[in-house]
Amino acid sequence: MYLLIIIISTLMNSIVIFDFNNNTNVNKWKTVDDNVMGGISSSSITINKIGNGLFTGHVSLANNGGFSSVRYQPKTIDLTNKKSFLIKIKGDGKNYQFRVKSSLNENHSYKYLINTNSEWQTIEIPFFNLSPTFRGRDLRIPNFPGLQIEEICFLISNKKEETFNLEIDFIKTK
Repeated sequence: MYLLIIIISTLMNSIVIFDFNNNTNVNKWKTVDDNVMGGISSSSITINKIGNGLFTGHVSLANNGGFSSVRYQPKTIDLTNKKSFLIKIKGDGKNYQFRVKSSLNENHSYKYLINTNSEWQTIEIPFFNLSPTFRGRDLRIPNFPGLQIEEICFLISNKKEETFNLEIDFIKTK
């Protein structure tokens, strides 16, 4: 009984940032690829037959390119009393970055590197493990403060040409 109370309390205290399902509208998710700087990589976000988000595409190194991303900008989410993000994903064996921005007014974001496999993974990302980055460079400022978020992002940039496929079930806080 005590364990059930803890589980219910934990679930009630989480914030669902995005839960993909068959009724999800992905129009608020935007792809941003290296074509913003002359590259030719391409990506898309869709809902698959079982209701999960599907971030797919091709990363090209041509024209100094090399990345694809998908971003979601919810209304400001207060993270008071939260400690981490929970994401459930199924990858393709490639490495991805989970990124957040505290404020859309900031140029930098905070990243966490994810090594995927072909199985479903529920990954807990403590706020203090999100490190600051800007245009692929690590910054010498403190890690994610965990006060609020205004953007979440999945990004692939492995310095090689590749096709990718990342399935996303949910993004929550804990």
